[in-house]
Amino acid sequence: MITTIRYEINVIQEEARELVKKGIVSRNQPIYTLCQFIPPREWVYVERELEFNGYLLRDRIIDLLGREDWSED
Repeated sequence: MITTIRYEINVIQEEARELVKKGIVSRNQPIYTLCQFIPPREWVYVERELEFNGYLLRDRIIDLLGREDWSED
């Protein structure tokens, strides 16, 4: 039985958002920084999904996050 792993762009974005929120990665770091937090055998699927959605690994994480809502202080 072969299982196909599928990372959807919204899941990748949410994971990146959580890492930024926790201060683990910066918005200005390249997207390939995220590979540190994804198992190596699964990274190929993440990379494929990013490319399918027009992202380059050298793009910044902020590009991946898109619009962020800020609450008033």
